[in-house]
Amino acid sequence: MAGPLRFRRSTERWSAERVDTQLRQPLDRRFGARLEATRYDPPPGYEARRLTMGNGDLALFAWGEDAYWLGNTETPEVLWRTDKWTFEEAPYPMTRWAQRELLAELAESDPWLAEYDYVAWFFLPVLFSKDGRDTTRAFFRDHAGGFPDATRDEGLAFYEDVLSTADLDGHRYTMASKLGTSERMDLVRMRATMAEFNTAKLLTDAGYDYEPEVAMDSGHALDFRVETPDVLVEVTRPEPPTRRRAGTPAAALRETVDGKRNDQLDAHADAIVFVDCSSFRDDEWDSVAAEQPDAGHEPAVVYRMRPDGTVDGYTRGDVPHPLTRLV
Repeated sequence: MAGPLRFRRSTERWSAERVDTQLRQPLDRRFGARLEATRYDPPPGYEARRLTMGNGDLALFAWGEDAYWLGNTETPEVLWRTDKWTFEEAPYPMTRWAQRELLAELAESDPWLAEYDYVAWFFLPVLFSKDGRDTTRAFFRDHAGGFPDATRDEGLAFYEDVLSTADLDGHRYTMASKLGTSERMDLVRMRATMAEFNTAKLLTDAGYDYEPEVAMDSGHALDFRVETPDVLVEVTRPEPPTRRRAGTPAAALRETVDGKRNDQLDAHADAIVFVDCSSFRDDEWDSVAAEQPDAGHEPAVVYRMRPDGTVDGYTRGDVPHPLTRLV
């Protein structure tokens, strides 16, 4: 499975003739490939071309003193041993140019998504990934970013608001990649990924600074470390009972937390578990909210978020005060 979109940097000398013979021609034999002018001028000192393939693949190539390849197609053999750089690692002028090219492409192919600037920019590494471009776009288009009974635009507007804070910008590749670069649509995993963005909103609204995806000495990675107070957070998102063998909403909640107890929560018993029930319909959540069942681990924050930003929930155990007020 291919990963998120990254540059490949070549330190060799390139010319228009070499671009044609060593990049376009091998791709042409595989997919049918054309060299085209770019929409925007590359950074000063560089020439650039788009390579468009008959199967819908796209690549960008810019060359000057060095060269940068960015594509969701098969990498030509001449570039196999080159270093991979994220958008943040590459020089800013190169990144800015490439992202303008991709966002213009997105505006043409999926204007409904491109109009949400923060969502389009943040998820660009997976929206143009080799294997995940179709599934990630379909997730926002057909599944409202994981919210049941919501429209496409309601889901997109919610995550536009979450990402507009820029709190997650420094962890863009880590967080965006969790949504997936797979050709197969895995709605359970994708909804679970968005639970981390929902939890990030709760932490931001409570005024906390936090770091996502924290590697621990135990060998586990927990979803967040909150700086003050210094607490660890693990997130889980139960599938509602209509989608799993657990027969009641409370059982679905406990079953999901049990899966974490056999892994991260056993190794880090003091971590707070955030149980995101945003996949529950109104009647399913009303049952949980009325019963307020034990999640199987304390401290715990059990909540459901709606696309208009409202949140309802309850806490168990020693949860920091600002969070108890939010839910």
